[in-house]
Amino acid sequence: MMQAANTNAAEAGATAEFVTVFVGETMFGLAINRVHDVFIPAGVTPVPLSPPEIVGLLNLRGRVVTAVCLRRRLGLPPSDTEGNKMAIGLEQGGETFALVVDGVGEVLKLGVDTHEAVPINLDARWRDLALGVHRLDGRLLVILDVDALLAFGGERRGSVAA
Repeated sequence: MMQAANTNAAEAGATAEFVTVFVGETMFGLAINRVHDVFIPAGVTPVPLSPPEIVGLLNLRGRVVTAVCLRRRLGLPPSDTEGNKMAIGLEQGGETFALVVDGVGEVLKLGVDTHEAVPINLDARWRDLALGVHRLDGRLLVILDVDALLAFGGERRGSVAA
C-alpha cells in the first residue's frame, strides 16, 4: 500500500529524499522519513541462535536495539574492513533497529526523472527488498524497502509466539 502511495507521488512530479548508505561499492537509499539516527555501533552483544543477519543487541541512548547487518541481509560476502562500520537507526512496529552498513553518504533529493522500476535482472535476494532504482551519473542507487528489510524479525517472532 505504501509503495502505491509513493508511486502516485512520484507520478505527480514530487521529489523524495533518501539517505545514501554503502555496502562495499554499492549505493543504497533509505527514505529519510524512516531514518532516526546515524551512529557508530558499539558494545554489540551477540544473540545465540539468532538469524545470521542479526549482529546482536546494543544500547542506543538507553534503548535496547537489534542490530541487523545489511551486508548479510543482502546475501553478500563478509567485508575486509569489519571494524569500520556505521549504523542507521530505523523504527519498525514500535521497535528500534540498527541497520549496520559499511558507510553513510549524503542525503539526495530525487525526482521521477531518474526513477525506474526494480530491474528484472536484479539479484533475486535484492528484488524483494527494493522499491526501485535511480540512475545517477553512471551510478545506480537501489532504493530499499525498510518494511521488507526488517520484516523477517516480525515474522519470526510471530511464529515463535504461536
